[in-house]
Amino acid sequence: MILSVSRRTDIPNYFSDWFINRIREGYLYVRNPVNAHQISRIALSPETVDCMVFWTKNPENMLGQLDFLRDYTYYFQFTLTGYGREVEPGLPHKREKLIPVFRRLSEKIGKQKVIWRYDPVFISQKYTVEYHLRAFAEIADSLAGYTEKSVISFMDMYEKTQRNTAGLGVKEITGEDMVSLAEGMRQIASKHHMVMETCAEQTDLQHMGIPHGSCIDKNLIEKLLGCRLTGRKDKNQRKECGCLESIEVGTYHTCLNGCKYCYANLSDHKVKKNLELYDKLSPLLCGHVGPEDKVTERKVKSLKSTQLSLFDGESGESRPGAAE
Repeated sequence: MILSVSRRTDIPNYFSDWFINRIREGYLYVRNPVNAHQISRIALSPETVDCMVFWTKNPENMLGQLDFLRDYTYYFQFTLTGYGREVEPGLPHKREKLIPVFRRLSEKIGKQKVIWRYDPVFISQKYTVEYHLRAFAEIADSLAGYTEKSVISFMDMYEKTQRNTAGLGVKEITGEDMVSLAEGMRQIASKHHMVMETCAEQTDLQHMGIPHGSCIDKNLIEKLLGCRLTGRKDKNQRKECGCLESIEVGTYHTCLNGCKYCYANLSDHKVKKNLELYDKLSPLLCGHVGPEDKVTERKVKSLKSTQLSLFDGESGESRPGAAE
């Protein structure tokens, strides 16, 4: 199985102690977001976890704990944009803090396993096409040699997103602006030896040399593992999403980054109430099992193919994916 850690919250930033404790214990619990009393128990043995995919905007708190993941294969999706505090209020300074953290993570685990996300992109009076291109170029220059891939997407206006971004003056992005941004960013990325992909983007940019990508990337995971996988496209994601099937371990309404474009938080009040329940020793993220809860063991298995592949017969290489 593939673990998604996490589309719902920033576990490396705020809950790394909890996650490492779950690795030590060998299991975790996840509440069903639709039926809160339904809890799945997920086994976390290295034999069944093929790969972990971490989403984060600041993994600094996890850097000193990566040795606990030495028996696992994993990589990071690291979001680093040009937005200011009025858009991403919970994040530290990009130049002074986050770019150095990105470099440290890359040096520790390898540039192939740290993917730079500049998303979601929106246009406003402040955040113009020209602004984004300048910011993207500055960050790309700072990350040159520390990553092999950049990912972009344009903001989808969910109901929550519309409400939360109401004061930012977000404008509808035109086709001309989208082309200017995408082509300009692609050229910058190429200059710094980075490939560029889109994430769950409805607009097809392949004719510009920007293919549809996958956050949970079957090709990358196969490369890291050195074997083929048998998994399918994740049916729980949008049709534009090309991600491999995975098990999500996060909890909605728990992220303190406070990004205005985020779809995973209902409100600051909801986040505060949930964080009052946080216990790093609990099997559940931000909560405990109650008398009305029902815990069910989720059947999990490795997706590694037992058939011979092009990778078979290779030798002399260290096991990929472990912390270096």
